[in-house]
Amino acid sequence: MPLLKITTTVQDDTDTTTTTTPIPESDTICRYLMSAYADRGPSFLPDSPKSNLIARIHDMYLTTIQGCMYKPAPPFGVYATRSDAIEEFRKQLLIIEDLLLDEDGDCYLCGKEVSLADATLFPTLVFVDHMMPKFSLLNNKNGDTEPAALPPKLKKWFHGVRERDAVFQKIYDEIHSGLDFWEGRGRWDNIWLAGLKDDDAETIFDKIIAGDIPSDKVMETDDILAFKDINPAAPAHILVIPKDRMGLSNLRKSSPEHIEILGKLLVAAGEIARNTELGFGGDDDSSGGFGGGARIVINDGKDGGQEVPHLHVHVLGGRSLTWPPG
Repeated sequence: MPLLKITTTVQDDTDTTTTTTPIPESDTICRYLMSAYADRGPSFLPDSPKSNLIARIHDMYLTTIQGCMYKPAPPFGVYATRSDAIEEFRKQLLIIEDLLLDEDGDCYLCGKEVSLADATLFPTLVFVDHMMPKFSLLNNKNGDTEPAALPPKLKKWFHGVRERDAVFQKIYDEIHSGLDFWEGRGRWDNIWLAGLKDDDAETIFDKIIAGDIPSDKVMETDDILAFKDINPAAPAHILVIPKDRMGLSNLRKSSPEHIEILGKLLVAAGEIARNTELGFGGDDDSSGGFGGGARIVINDGKDGGQEVPHLHVHVLGGRSLTWPPG
């Protein structure tokens, strides 16, 4: 549970009376308890393929990145940006959604008896139901008309199981008390895409990215766009910009949320600076009467010479450049 510390229990070793074995991780604990106390309470359907598959998807693909909804900064599992992690989290919820029949939500996830899948998934969905709507900017970007939390069949089960089973309602109340504590301490006030959003006005770069204003493109990926400056300060002058500004109207607004995109911008700038077809000298190449290399610049703010409040990298070359600049 991310509210406090990782869950752990202990088991007396069968071959000694003096030592115990710590058992971390909720799935391992659940399976140990189902085995040790098989004669008490529900069985939790340990041999149900659907239940085990849902529990495995949850443990492998949801819990590893669920920090994207509440941790202050990336990485989130293998994802370096919050938006990518949230998108993947939603995809995995839809995979679980596709495993359910329309009538599954009428009782438990795998029929009329509570299963390991119910016990595994429900606590996480308490977080999702509370946190995911906070990222409304992502919902609007994806074309949703309102903040989305749970797919319809999971939503039906999530709310219905609390009404039918008092244990689930108790778990809901316990977790929500922790979430209310977080709310009171402003947990999401400084989290990107929840409390922090890009509220600055659009710029000419947004119109160039959208194709409303033509540009002489030299490089484009899913994340960046590079094009020739219409007022070049050198024979070769390229601008490299992030397609999603992510609040970076200037570099001083950068944070650990931006590590990946800042790296991609500089890698692209280096690749462009090696491109002799664009007029750069390449790798220490003296062709054209000048040495290899380029000046790679990020102007920051009015005093730094920044004209467009959308982070951009200047790549200048094609002649020898003096220092210091004016």
